[in-house]
Amino acid sequence: MPDDDSAIPASEAKRLFADWKTAPAIVLAVSGGPDSVALMWLMARWRRALARGPRLVVVTVDHGLRAMSAREASDVKRLARSLGLPHHTLRWRGAKPKTGLPAAARAERYRLLAKAAQDHGATHILTAHTRDDQAETLLMRLLRGSGIAGLAAMARQSPRHGVVLARPLLQVSKARLITTLQKAKIGFVDDPSNRDMQFTRPRLRALMPALAAEGGDPGNLARLAARLARANAAVEVLADGAERYLALKDRATLRVGPPAKIFDFEAFAAVPEEIRVRLLQRAIGRFGHEGPAELGKVEALLSALERAGAKKPRGRQPKLKQTLAGAMISLAGGRIRVEPAPPRRRRGEVEA
Repeated sequence: MPDDDSAIPASEAKRLFADWKTAPAIVLAVSGGPDSVALMWLMARWRRALARGPRLVVVTVDHGLRAMSAREASDVKRLARSLGLPHHTLRWRGAKPKTGLPAAARAERYRLLAKAAQDHGATHILTAHTRDDQAETLLMRLLRGSGIAGLAAMARQSPRHGVVLARPLLQVSKARLITTLQKAKIGFVDDPSNRDMQFTRPRLRALMPALAAEGGDPGNLARLAARLARANAAVEVLADGAERYLALKDRATLRVGPPAKIFDFEAFAAVPEEIRVRLLQRAIGRFGHEGPAELGKVEALLSALERAGAKKPRGRQPKLKQTLAGAMISLAGGRIRVEPAPPRRRRGEVEA
């Protein structure tokens, strides 16, 4: 096991980047900070050692939120060119939200990176998220009450906007990346927003030394995230099996009619609660049109379905109907039905 402050040798980089050796082209997301600059330098060295390999395209997203951001993008461009890599700066234009700025900036960053990947024929976007980032993400989601899927934190690879977002450095400490740059005499910028206490991540970062003293160091937290990811993958396999089983139990899913997901209520109620939550999430995600449903709201929906299903019918079957994330969920005739919700009428609009 390498020391947390040792430089990353070429042999280790070869292992870290092996999964993307056959990609036609890769976009490297480089902000100018130590993590992303180290990723760029390591990948440039790795690519030079290959007889054949992917084209590397460096992209910097300038959010326009700091006075120095344009200069930092120029510094990245200069370094990229010295490494023989093409560089492009993309800017976040338009008004910025007054609340939820980090999330909005992150969403725009990935949208711009995905567009760049598509423009350059790249199948992957590589980011420099480290083991320290993984630990902080786990803590953020833990404090928000996330489920198993959320506590698995960031995946090594995940689909995003039609391309694959990859994070090859999730098991590497930030300290090792800084040491790698110092040994190579490569400069980087220090983003002051990383210490801005108005944001959650810097506040959690300030707590890390105290947590580490109690055993909650980034290595242990990242290991926990990896174990939760393993458990989450196993539960997903069980959910796949339950979905196939329930489809066989209710032949109504095979009938011709409006697109919908239908579950036999008694069969659905017999599977474990975590599986029921996931099946509802999947169905709402498929037929809804307002983005992913929040876990807490899906759990509340499941409780409402269970209460409605437990009522003794008085001359008719128990019923429930409500909308969530753009999907209509109803219980009638012993079946749960999930389908697209009708469009919401705008304020002042009347039905024809």
